[in-house]
Amino acid sequence: MNVSLEELINKAKAGYLVSFPTDTVPALAVLPEKAELIFIAKQRSQDKPLILMAASGSDLWPYVKGSDVEYQIWQELVNKYWPGALTLVLPASDRLPKVMNPIDPTTIGIRVPDCAIAQTILAQTGPLATTSANLSGQPPLETIAEIEATFPEVLTLETTAHQGDISGMGIPSTVAKWTGLNWQILRQGAIKLDNSAR
Repeated sequence: MNVSLEELINKAKAGYLVSFPTDTVPALAVLPEKAELIFIAKQRSQDKPLILMAASGSDLWPYVKGSDVEYQIWQELVNKYWPGALTLVLPASDRLPKVMNPIDPTTIGIRVPDCAIAQTILAQTGPLATTSANLSGQPPLETIAEIEATFPEVLTLETTAHQGDISGMGIPSTVAKWTGLNWQILRQGAIKLDNSAR
């Protein structure tokens, strides 16, 4: 269902499933504690965790935990690539709702998108549980019409609300997991990293 930007933000804050453009592929998003709604809508396996997306890194740090040295290493990478198409998988803090990553709630993927409309929404809703807008195992949907046809219950933005916003590049984010010593690249996406990234 097409709604205005203001209504989409209000509904997201109220716990509804929403979709909005990002710098990669359109996102399905919901409050972190309602993450189960995404798993159900996408028919997604519980062992595929969701990504916590926010308007800034400072909104995401409370959801992760590490040593001072680790925070420094993470911050260096974040300073270089955020906002952007890089998802970091880091040790999760107690603030993270277990429904975000039901099988392994000890880690969480976090990202700040380089997309004005996404940042506008996230700045007002706070961090949201996100994933690509598609049925699990299918290619990411790229248009509002496709998203509405697949997920009639999901709220999407009126086209007028983000006409000035270019659609994403259609390539998912790069995913890098912190092993405690270095980065393990789980998925090479839009940003090219190698395992030696420090």
